[in-house]
Amino acid sequence: MATTTIRELDAPAARAAVPELAVILVDAVAHGASVNFLAGLSEAEAATFWQGQMEAIEAGGRVLLVAEADGRIVGTVVVTFAPQPNGPHRAEIGKMLVHSSVRRRGVGRQLLAAAEEVARRAGKTLLHLDTQTGSAGEALYRATGWIEFGVMPGHSLTPDGRLEAATFFYKTI
Repeated sequence: MATTTIRELDAPAARAAVPELAVILVDAVAHGASVNFLAGLSEAEAATFWQGQMEAIEAGGRVLLVAEADGRIVGTVVVTFAPQPNGPHRAEIGKMLVHSSVRRRGVGRQLLAAAEEVARRAGKTLLHLDTQTGSAGEALYRATGWIEFGVMPGHSLTPDGRLEAATFFYKTI
């Protein structure tokens, strides 16, 4: 794999990238990632999800970062700033996805570090996220200093329809 580059997509670039973003999401679900979708997710459905993110990206309430290698998008992460008046210091990390063809090569770690930096530059000091208990994501978050604050049994369905727990993490930056 060539060098991986992380970059932020503004709304026009994100709109143009929707087909590639959809491929990443479909691949993640097809490989068992519990990221709000069930098996059989189509590229059209995944594209609809990503198109639904554009308004918040345009408004500045959400930042989309992508990892690129060999001229294609191979990973994503979304930083969503808390919209509540009492939460100007918080952000949530979501849609942390790495294409199966490049997993275990540090792409997720790069995306996560970049997401933390985006939040830091925006003046955020508290980040949070959740992930399927026992997942590769959970191991990554633990290895990068995130702190578990709870596990919720039966939180969500895996792509193949099994109820699984989610582990919740936070990180002060």
